[in-house]
Amino acid sequence: MVEFWWTYVWPTAIIVLEVVAILVPLLTAVAYLTYVERKVMGAMQLRKGPNVVGPFGLLQPIADGMKLFFKETVIPSGANPVVFVIAPMLTFILALIAWAVIPFGEGMVLADINVGILYLFAISSLGVYGIVMAGWASNSRYAFLAAVRSGAQMVSYEISIGFIIITVLLSAGSLNLSDIVLAQKTVWFFIPHLPMFVIFLVSILAETNRSPFDLPEGESELVAGFFVEYSAMTFAMFFLGEYANMILMSALATVLFLGGWLPPVDMVPFTWVPGPIWFCLKIALVLFFFLWVRATFPRFRYDQLMRLGWKVFLPLSLVWVVLTATVLQYAGWAQS
Repeated sequence: MVEFWWTYVWPTAIIVLEVVAILVPLLTAVAYLTYVERKVMGAMQLRKGPNVVGPFGLLQPIADGMKLFFKETVIPSGANPVVFVIAPMLTFILALIAWAVIPFGEGMVLADINVGILYLFAISSLGVYGIVMAGWASNSRYAFLAAVRSGAQMVSYEISIGFIIITVLLSAGSLNLSDIVLAQKTVWFFIPHLPMFVIFLVSILAETNRSPFDLPEGESELVAGFFVEYSAMTFAMFFLGEYANMILMSALATVLFLGGWLPPVDMVPFTWVPGPIWFCLKIALVLFFFLWVRATFPRFRYDQLMRLGWKVFLPLSLVWVVLTATVLQYAGWAQS
């Protein structure tokens, strides 16, 4: 019995505790990111934002969550009920399980696999299915058109993101996310790859359907987009999945370009700050970029969106891959 406990039960309990230690702060961050977004946009637009529910409006996310939890889930009579319910669950679950390979600090990762970046590729490529399923299962023309838009948009910008990540992988020489962070001890990759860092930031806006690339959610022409028929907790899961994806993409940008948990090289007095704190601060910086862009730029037209992805970002990222490979190959010859 003791051997069974130490062999099976105890390791399983440790894994469950690690998962909980990741998911609870993540879900809390997702809830309060909605509050921060409304506060930041309020400040940029010279208004207050949430300020009634609780001190400084801090209980507003809890009030919103309770409202959605107690509302009735309405399924349209012409919808496919099974796919209709599975779609938001798929979107939400995919946004959470991707965190299994994200390193928060040295040795602080749930699954330190050697092909962590391929795992993230696989998870992110599945994200479009939840939106397409929701648009099809809703039996609504508005929702279906939004789903088609989103599918084309996400596939288009995933290609550019893939080429950008390849340049980082060439520079780091590894597919392991922890190794990619450690390869930035001397210089963070956003410095030698600054053009790709800028393109990556713009591409993750399109990948997460955020303004100014929120064409699948265009209220002016699609009422609300692919979730127009959703209500209560099914709508909440789409909402939470979008914000969880924002945090995930910010974490990926931090790992690939901003040195992960590593402190800035020149800030020697601050090296005592724990790595996870640096990691969270960098994520917050990228998230502020998301909010800043939403409060600043108008929505693109769909033809502008696709032209930017296929005629600008794709050629630039492909050329940068060739340049990076050439420079690294030349540097290898010079050293030998």
